[in-house]
Amino acid sequence: MNNDIISPENLVYEKPALMNDTAMHYCAGCSHGVVHKLVAEVIAEMGMEDKAVGISPVGCAVFAYRYIDIDWQEAPHGRAPALATGVKRLWPDRLVFTYQGDGDLACIGTAEAIHALNRGEHITIIFINNAIYGMTGGQMAPTTLLGQKTATCPYGREPDLHGYPLNLTDLASRLDGTCYVTRQSVETVGAIQKAKKAIRKAFEASMKGLGSSLVEIVSTCNSGWKMSPVDANKWMQENMFKQYPKGDLKDTTQG
Repeated sequence: MNNDIISPENLVYEKPALMNDTAMHYCAGCSHGVVHKLVAEVIAEMGMEDKAVGISPVGCAVFAYRYIDIDWQEAPHGRAPALATGVKRLWPDRLVFTYQGDGDLACIGTAEAIHALNRGEHITIIFINNAIYGMTGGQMAPTTLLGQKTATCPYGREPDLHGYPLNLTDLASRLDGTCYVTRQSVETVGAIQKAKKAIRKAFEASMKGLGSSLVEIVSTCNSGWKMSPVDANKWMQENMFKQYPKGDLKDTTQG
């Protein structure tokens, strides 16, 4: 073996130090694994390994605590922001964040999310939006697009019957308690780099006590969408980004 290939100056990729060796249960092509890696990297780079507390949801990421070697608490369905509020108020020196899917956050936990953000709790909510209930069989979610087919709207979402997609991130940007609200994705190297910077900014804002932060990651669910990972990324780019355009929606962290 050529030692130059693995020399430190040539190293371009490695497993984050905080990622456990446990094999992930996520489907091939799922966005969760990428976002987990970014969260682990940012926490380590901030030197917050011993002061980070993650709140895991009910949904595909229910076992997030198996993969990132920090302190975790498990919340009832949708209640992660309420639990995070209690943790942060008890331990204000901790880096506290929730990790939630669109069903957990934007449906079952709508009230908890909105009120925690509106109160300006010094936490970060990481919001994985794949427009479907991935874990329980591919049912329609609040974020499902108009015309999108799911297990519970097999002919496509109709506004008169099912209502309109809920854009929780836009709502969060209008709340007085939020200081940083952004929407990113992780389907390309460039997108991954931007998502990592967004997570870092949100974590730093929470530690500075500037208010609440929401980082939405527009994601794929190729299993639930019944597509290959490549086709799912293409479909997301052509359809999801129109409903959920990427970029910062609010940033008062420099003000």
